[in-house]
Amino acid sequence: VQLQASGGGLVQAGESLRLSCVASGRSYSGIAMGWFRQAPGKEREFVAAIKWSGGHTYYTDSVKGRFTISRDRPKNTLYLQMNSLKPEDTAVYYCATAPRVITSAIGVLSSYDDWGQGTQVTVSS
Repeated sequence: VQLQASGGGLVQAGESLRLSCVASGRSYSGIAMGWFRQAPGKEREFVAAIKWSGGHTYYTDSVKGRFTISRDRPKNTLYLQMNSLKPEDTAVYYCATAPRVITSAIGVLSSYDDWGQGTQVTVSS
């Protein structure tokens, strides 16, 4: 599966962005897809994930109530709606597939196989 992420940009604190990730090559049929982010000098960290079939969602604590992950299965597309953005949300955001993940490991980096190229999100104060 090839992933193409888009939608990043430069915004002010409090504003919103919507990231998209299109999966191409074949219709995605794995267990889940997710978003990770990596800030300069930091490790890549889990942001959110969604079970592709049932739609159950998972979030890291720092984005709960502000970010919403969703998917459009016919379009093979993953979304991340980011509201009330903060300067600490600044990072490169990556989408990834987790075709065989178990729920307890849905936030673990090694559960994810294919990765998109990343899209930069910069939030100014």
